[in-house]
Amino acid sequence: MARAGGEGIANDGRGLTPGAIGGRVGWIGPPPARTVSFVSISVAPSDGFGPVAAGPLPQPSVFGRGGLAGHVLRPLVSAQTWLTLIYLVSGLPLAFGAFMATVVGIPLGLGLLPLALVGVPIIAITLIVCLCFGAIERWRAALMLGQVIAPPRSVRRPDAGLWAQTRSLLFGATSWRAAAAAFLALPMAVVGFTVAISAWAVALALITLPTYNAALPKGGADLFGTVLHGAPAMVVATVVGIGLGLAAPHISRGLAEAQVWVNRQLLGPTRRSLTARVGALERSRSRMVDAADSERRRIERDLHDGAQARLVSLAMELGRAKARFADDPAAAKALVDQAHEEAKTALVELRSLVRGVHPPVLSDRGLDAALSGLAALCSVPVSVEVAMTERPSASVEAVAYFIVAETLTNVSKHSGARSATVSVHSDGELLHVVVRDDGHGGAVADGPGLAGLADRVHAVDGQLTVSSPVGGPTVIEAELPCAS
Repeated sequence: MARAGGEGIANDGRGLTPGAIGGRVGWIGPPPARTVSFVSISVAPSDGFGPVAAGPLPQPSVFGRGGLAGHVLRPLVSAQTWLTLIYLVSGLPLAFGAFMATVVGIPLGLGLLPLALVGVPIIAITLIVCLCFGAIERWRAALMLGQVIAPPRSVRRPDAGLWAQTRSLLFGATSWRAAAAAFLALPMAVVGFTVAISAWAVALALITLPTYNAALPKGGADLFGTVLHGAPAMVVATVVGIGLGLAAPHISRGLAEAQVWVNRQLLGPTRRSLTARVGALERSRSRMVDAADSERRRIERDLHDGAQARLVSLAMELGRAKARFADDPAAAKALVDQAHEEAKTALVELRSLVRGVHPPVLSDRGLDAALSGLAALCSVPVSVEVAMTERPSASVEAVAYFIVAETLTNVSKHSGARSATVSVHSDGELLHVVVRDDGHGGAVADGPGLAGLADRVHAVDGQLTVSSPVGGPTVIEAELPCAS
């Protein structure tokens, strides 16, 4: 077999068989006696093969991209190295501000706790500053280092008041972990800044020492009481400087990675929350698999007992009409009319079945038109309001549709309501779906219908809230990520 790595073809003149492996061009056949030519083929993504050029086989170079010198010298000119250095340098003033806010705000707030109207707001504001610092640190790590630190998962409570949100802020582990990160930020930033800058500065000073050593006050560099002068000392200093310069990028990256590791432990989700999240996803996946299997069985049952039976009856009626058409046209016409009614009924059932799987209007015209159709079919007067800055993903759109469909079905059958409202709006990140009715309430969140909705919502990483006190009103609210 003779191949040229997908970029060249070595031909020995023996009529080798062309082949394509994984999108690369190759030739299969006996090994060539000698290489005659090397052809480079460029493949354009849109218009097929590009120009063909011939040239000698490339030879590996010590200074090439894959050579030893390339591996050693590349970190010195790599953009990632300088972004890492910028990360360490820019983190110092940010860490200083966060550290001062923490060491001043929290002790001051604790000292003024007897005056609750003074101490509590000070602590709350300080914790908010720490949370903002954590968000900035996650952004800096992703922007400059490519390290993604997942934010801690917080439970949204849209109905919570100011005091409930303040209590969650003061007693939540996320806030105090952010405060710990803000407190540790300054010593980590000082160490990172000092060591990284010192490594680069000392390396540069040693490399250039022969050019200015004689101009130093003592006639040479003073190293622990020994004045360096002479060619051997300068050679050693230069070699040490080069070695330190080659190590400086790796030192900088190590310091940055240490800071990211600490921030990930304090500003990211805890192991316990990740374990709980994995467990919740496993349970949601299991329920979704069961729901999908149940839905499949329902579709099969509806097709077998409904549309299929009507189509069989339709075929039989048309067959009887065909047999009687010559002898008894009147009877044949009656059978054709009956078959026509069966066809229309079967068509209605098929449309209902398709609408239950995924309504075509949802794909074609979006949520506004699909929800308007649901409201028109509801036995209770329903007002629909849809305001979205952009269309969400197809999966989120389908979940929102089925939330409204299931809720309006419950409103028609069980609520005793006289009117209902459907409100859908997005803020760019979340899609809010709210269905409200003025019925007698008492809806159970873990009932079969609402539990299935909760599984659908959790499958796209959303949240479902049910408020249905006895006597009403019933409010079902879902928050769905626009891009899931």
